[in-house]
Amino acid sequence: MSMTIAAIVITSVALLVHYICRSLLFSPLAQIPGPKSFALTKWRLASEDYQGTRTRKLHALHGEYGPVVRVGPNEVTFNSLSALRSIYGAGSGFERTKFYHMFSAYGRQNMFSFSAVKQHGERKKIFANAYAKSTILKGETAHMIETKVKKFIRLLERERSNLSTDIFPALHYFSLDNITEFVYGDFGKTACLDGVEKDRALLHDIMATGSRRLTWFTVHHPNFTAWLYSRTGIMGCIARQFYPMQGPIPYTDIKLYAMKAFRLFSSASAEEKTKQSSLISKLWKHHLSQKEGGLDDLDVASECADHLDGGIDTTSDTLMFAIWCLSRPEHRKFQKRLIDEVQSLSENELNTDGIPRVEVTDKLEYVNAVIKETLRLFAPLPASEPRSLPKDTTIDGYLIPAYTIVSISPYTLHRNAEVFRDPRAFNPDRWLDPSQDAAQMRKLFWAFSSGARMCIGMHLAMAEMTTFLAALYRKYITQPVDDFDIISPGITSRFEVFYDENCSEIREHECRIAFMPQ
Repeated sequence: MSMTIAAIVITSVALLVHYICRSLLFSPLAQIPGPKSFALTKWRLASEDYQGTRTRKLHALHGEYGPVVRVGPNEVTFNSLSALRSIYGAGSGFERTKFYHMFSAYGRQNMFSFSAVKQHGERKKIFANAYAKSTILKGETAHMIETKVKKFIRLLERERSNLSTDIFPALHYFSLDNITEFVYGDFGKTACLDGVEKDRALLHDIMATGSRRLTWFTVHHPNFTAWLYSRTGIMGCIARQFYPMQGPIPYTDIKLYAMKAFRLFSSASAEEKTKQSSLISKLWKHHLSQKEGGLDDLDVASECADHLDGGIDTTSDTLMFAIWCLSRPEHRKFQKRLIDEVQSLSENELNTDGIPRVEVTDKLEYVNAVIKETLRLFAPLPASEPRSLPKDTTIDGYLIPAYTIVSISPYTLHRNAEVFRDPRAFNPDRWLDPSQDAAQMRKLFWAFSSGARMCIGMHLAMAEMTTFLAALYRKYITQPVDDFDIISPGITSRFEVFYDENCSEIREHECRIAFMPQ
């Protein structure tokens, strides 16, 4: 018996030594700098995910080891313009990893979660016109945005007697009303800004802070997590005790709402389906029953639900940080400059309700600079964007074997001190300052990603944000209240909470601002 135990111990030690030597000495990635603990096991980086510190940790590792860092047995993170082009540039061949499968809906992959470049490209063609800048800036979409902005202003007028407004939920009302109408038209548009409580209730599970733990399990233990939540009966009662997050899990209500809207659309007549310019109407033209090889019911439902999800937090969180930054005492000069620009608009640059027209706000230099600077510091998706290539390649002088996970994060790119002076400071002026290298800043600005997988909703988001800020600051001066001059609002993104690191205190999903008429 003792001989058997000794043999097991010796074999285990030999295997461990072999694994360590292979990982640290003989792996093709062994030449890449980085901490040894990360090179030995993927769970070292997973522990940073669990603590909600991944993005800041990777940023610190780049500061210590340089632009190329090994952060796992099979994972490398980069921070250079050359790597950005190699990995994410058009025609690079790099594909999305299984990480993105969690963004599928109703058991179907969609444009965002597709791994293959070809699949993504074919699906993206269907949406090209709906999200084109020329489509967004004029016509029904522009009218929709201007109408929602007007409703937000009216909401402020009704609630301003309270002096302090928590803009986090209010901005989500604005983004939700926009994206539901854009995606579903009359078949699923919400009316949060009009005070409809059942629509406002859709945001409750988005704001659940426990979602970070569930996301961690979904990414690092996908099969176990799926199995756990699928148990029923007695096993379900037992499994419930081990849920990473009790129900309702994030986006449950929104996905149910999205399916209800889809079914309402499906039951409509052909004439009703095609008379609107909503995204779902455009998708219907590619329905399987009408075109062989097109989309079936669940494909359409999955795409619409994904576009709905993607259009809520991204816009509202950016607007929240923009207003908060402009409202802080040390940034009043930036707010004044923005007010001066939007106050200079002529009557013919406004619509009949006095709201700046979308195509006009698109050309406002300082409004755009404010949004760009906000996105630089508070990108809605600031963490790593993993990719892999099914063949060996070389990036920044290092051999990268096939299927190695590689990534870059907007958070780190946007804090490059050699390109962005005083990178942690909010300074919209930098984008219009001739003494700064605007070309290099534009190359490293990565809030909407780049290449073929660039955010398809970029023009819609920018139209919403420019029009919103222009209309708001034509009427109001803003300032923080309840200590939000020194407290940073925080947003949830995957496993982490993001906020302004210059503040010592944060409040997740809260930002209190006072609005004073000019």
